[in-house]
Amino acid sequence: MFEKHAAVFLYAVSPVHMGAGQAVGVIDNPIQRERHTGHPCFAGSGIKGAMRHGFKALGGDEAIATRLFGPDAGSPDLHAGALSFGDAQLVALPIRSLRGGYVYATCPQALARAQRLLGLVATSVHWAVPELVEGQCLIANPALLSNSKMHLEAFEYDAKASPDLPKLAESIATQALPASEDYAFFRSKLGTDLVVLNDSDFAYFAQHAMLVEPHVRIDAETGTASDGGLFYTENLPPESLMIAPLMASQTRSGKDTLPAEAVMAQIKAVLHGRLLQIGGDATTGRGLVVASVVEA
Repeated sequence: MFEKHAAVFLYAVSPVHMGAGQAVGVIDNPIQRERHTGHPCFAGSGIKGAMRHGFKALGGDEAIATRLFGPDAGSPDLHAGALSFGDAQLVALPIRSLRGGYVYATCPQALARAQRLLGLVATSVHWAVPELVEGQCLIANPALLSNSKMHLEAFEYDAKASPDLPKLAESIATQALPASEDYAFFRSKLGTDLVVLNDSDFAYFAQHAMLVEPHVRIDAETGTASDGGLFYTENLPPESLMIAPLMASQTRSGKDTLPAEAVMAQIKAVLHGRLLQIGGDATTGRGLVVASVVEA
């Protein structure tokens, strides 16, 4: 049983490829998605594996890594780890805007799920989750409008200012991003340029607004493209925001037992406000996310 709980916001600072491992469309290497919503997601096993891999580099004590994360497969001393990472859900996506460069788009469904997760594992938040019809959006920043309309990619939306949205956006921004000056611009932009779309409108962008990169396999002898060597890889775009549950129990190795509070303190010390690499294509700068841990 896990005694300590927290939520982890993951803010992408580079494209992130958490691969689905199979291709069913024109994209050869798609990203992981939830079956019921179609939103991008990160499997909890992938987050935990990345954290375990980078634990020492992030400043963690390698001597206790096995007790926190569990032993390697095939180890003669098998026991469960004391940490559990759940799947990361989508909170907001960067969408190209006619004004302001881009906005942080979200929807009532994504907000309600994030609010529920925070209430279950961290701290209750009181967000006024709105209801919207298709073709309508809520804004906090009137400067994003053009002729009283919101233009995202090639789509036009009827915009309505919401008195509750600035408070909600500020709550997300302060919890999801580190408090350092390096992230001041992005905290401010997230706090002002959050746009709430209808669930169906947002689902379209969650499906079609990803970063798709073509790759070419080069023949080592000729130095030219190999036949059939062109393939496409899908990435979650930078400035995307995800949230995942983090839970801790006491260590279960039977040696030098650490209580759940100490386990949570250990992981938070190396995770909160730090840059973490998750997913594939690490050698091409993919998968860089900044983590923010929210506790009660």
